[in-house]
Amino acid sequence: MSISKDEARELLQGRGLRVTGPRLAVLRALSDAEGPLSYTEVLERLVETDCCPTTIYRNLVKLRDAGVAPVVNRAKGVDRYALAEEGDGDHHHPHFVCDSCSRVACLPAEVGSSIAMEGAWAASIQQAALQLRGECPDCR
Repeated sequence: MSISKDEARELLQGRGLRVTGPRLAVLRALSDAEGPLSYTEVLERLVETDCCPTTIYRNLVKLRDAGVAPVVNRAKGVDRYALAEEGDGDHHHPHFVCDSCSRVACLPAEVGSSIAMEGAWAASIQQAALQLRGECPDCR
Protein backbone atom coordinates (compact mmCIF):
# COMPACT_ATOMS: atom_id res chain seq x y z
CA MET A 1 0.00 0.00 0.00
CA SER A 2 2.57 2.54 -1.11
CA ILE A 3 1.53 6.17 -0.67
CA SER A 4 2.76 9.23 -2.50
CA LYS A 5 4.44 12.18 -0.82
CA ASP A 6 1.26 14.24 -1.28
CA GLU A 7 -0.88 11.50 0.28
CA ALA A 8 1.55 11.31 3.20
CA ARG A 9 1.33 15.09 3.68
CA GLU A 10 -2.48 14.94 3.66
CA LEU A 11 -2.46 12.07 6.15
CA LEU A 12 -0.22 13.96 8.57
CA GLN A 13 -2.17 17.20 8.24
CA GLY A 14 -5.44 15.33 8.70
CA ARG A 15 -4.17 14.03 12.04
CA GLY A 16 -2.96 17.47 13.12
CA LEU A 17 0.73 16.56 12.77
CA ARG A 18 3.42 18.79 11.34
CA VAL A 19 4.79 17.70 7.98
CA THR A 20 8.54 17.14 8.36
CA GLY A 21 11.12 15.37 6.21
CA PRO A 22 11.85 12.61 8.73
CA ARG A 23 8.13 12.02 9.35
CA LEU A 24 7.47 11.73 5.62
CA ALA A 25 10.42 9.33 5.28
CA VAL A 26 9.12 7.09 8.08
CA LEU A 27 5.63 7.08 6.57
CA ARG A 28 6.96 6.19 3.14
CA ALA A 29 9.11 3.38 4.59
CA LEU A 30 6.08 1.89 6.36
CA SER A 31 3.87 2.26 3.30
CA ASP A 32 6.40 0.57 1.00
CA ALA A 33 6.87 -2.42 3.35
CA GLU A 34 5.20 -5.75 2.67
CA GLY A 35 4.59 -6.28 6.39
CA PRO A 36 5.02 -4.63 9.78
CA LEU A 37 8.46 -3.14 10.50
CA SER A 38 10.43 -2.86 13.71
CA TYR A 39 12.30 0.32 14.58
CA THR A 40 15.54 -1.35 13.43
CA GLU A 41 13.99 -2.31 10.09
CA VAL A 42 12.78 1.27 9.58
CA LEU A 43 16.32 2.48 10.34
CA GLU A 44 17.74 0.06 7.75
CA ARG A 45 15.33 1.39 5.11
CA LEU A 46 16.31 4.97 5.90
CA VAL A 47 20.06 4.42 6.14
CA GLU A 48 20.77 6.65 3.15
CA THR A 49 18.85 9.61 4.56
CA ASP A 50 20.33 12.14 6.93
CA CYS A 51 17.75 11.33 9.65
CA CYS A 52 19.25 10.60 13.04
CA PRO A 53 18.10 7.35 14.72
CA THR A 54 16.61 9.24 17.67
CA THR A 55 14.52 11.39 15.34
CA ILE A 56 13.24 8.29 13.54
CA TYR A 57 12.28 6.68 16.86
CA ARG A 58 10.51 9.82 18.07
CA ASN A 59 8.58 10.02 14.82
CA LEU A 60 7.51 6.37 15.09
CA VAL A 61 6.20 7.10 18.60
CA LYS A 62 4.41 10.26 17.40
CA LEU A 63 2.84 8.39 14.47
CA ARG A 64 1.83 5.54 16.79
CA ASP A 65 0.23 7.93 19.28
CA ALA A 66 -1.68 9.68 16.46
CA GLY A 67 -3.04 6.33 15.21
CA VAL A 68 -1.22 6.64 11.89
CA ALA A 69 1.24 3.79 12.52
CA PRO A 70 0.03 1.52 15.33
CA VAL A 71 2.08 -1.28 16.85
CA VAL A 72 0.47 -4.28 15.19
CA ASN A 73 2.73 -7.05 16.38
CA ARG A 74 5.06 -7.69 19.32
CA ALA A 75 6.66 -10.96 18.22
CA LYS A 76 9.70 -11.84 20.32
CA GLY A 77 9.18 -8.67 22.39
CA VAL A 78 9.86 -6.30 19.48
CA ASP A 79 7.28 -3.66 18.55
CA ARG A 80 6.44 -3.71 14.85
CA TYR A 81 4.63 -0.84 13.19
CA ALA A 82 2.41 -0.66 10.13
CA LEU A 83 0.65 2.13 8.37
CA ALA A 84 -2.95 2.12 9.55
CA GLU A 85 -5.32 0.87 6.92
CA GLU A 86 -7.94 3.30 5.70
CA GLY A 87 -10.96 3.11 7.98
CA ASP A 88 -9.18 0.55 10.18
CA GLY A 89 -6.73 2.18 12.57
CA ASP A 90 -6.19 -1.09 14.43
CA HIS A 91 -4.76 -3.16 11.56
CA HIS A 92 -7.15 -6.11 12.06
CA HIS A 93 -5.81 -9.15 10.27
CA PRO A 94 -3.63 -12.12 11.21
CA HIS A 95 0.16 -12.11 11.04
CA PHE A 96 2.72 -14.84 10.42
CA VAL A 97 6.02 -14.92 12.34
CA CYS A 98 8.87 -16.98 10.92
CA ASP A 99 10.73 -18.91 13.62
CA SER A 100 13.88 -19.00 11.47
CA CYS A 101 14.35 -15.45 10.14
CA SER A 102 11.92 -13.60 12.48
CA ARG A 103 10.15 -11.98 9.50
CA VAL A 104 6.62 -10.82 10.29
CA ALA A 105 4.17 -10.92 7.39
CA CYS A 106 0.57 -9.78 7.03
CA LEU A 107 -1.80 -12.60 6.12
CA PRO A 108 -5.16 -12.23 4.37
CA ALA A 109 -8.08 -11.48 6.69
CA GLU A 110 -9.78 -14.68 5.48
CA VAL A 111 -7.26 -16.70 7.52
CA GLY A 112 -8.80 -15.44 10.75
CA SER A 113 -12.38 -14.95 9.59
CA SER A 114 -13.39 -18.53 10.32
CA ILE A 115 -12.76 -18.06 14.04
CA ALA A 116 -16.01 -17.13 15.77
CA MET A 117 -16.69 -16.80 19.47
CA GLU A 118 -20.12 -17.32 20.96
CA GLY A 119 -21.48 -17.48 24.48
CA ALA A 120 -20.45 -15.70 27.67
CA TRP A 121 -16.85 -15.11 26.60
CA ALA A 122 -17.81 -13.41 23.32
CA ALA A 123 -19.05 -10.28 25.10
CA SER A 124 -15.90 -10.15 27.24
CA ILE A 125 -13.40 -10.01 24.39
CA GLN A 126 -12.23 -6.45 23.83
CA GLN A 127 -9.44 -7.11 21.37
CA ALA A 128 -7.74 -10.07 19.73
CA ALA A 129 -4.64 -10.65 17.67
CA LEU A 130 -4.09 -13.76 15.60
CA GLN A 131 -0.47 -14.72 15.08
CA LEU A 132 0.63 -17.88 13.32
CA ARG A 133 4.17 -19.23 13.61
CA GLY A 134 6.34 -21.55 11.58
CA GLU A 135 8.84 -21.25 8.74
CA CYS A 136 8.13 -18.75 5.98
CA PRO A 137 8.25 -19.91 2.34
CA ASP A 138 11.74 -18.36 1.93
CA CYS A 139 13.18 -20.35 4.85
CA ARG A 140 11.55 -23.70 4.04
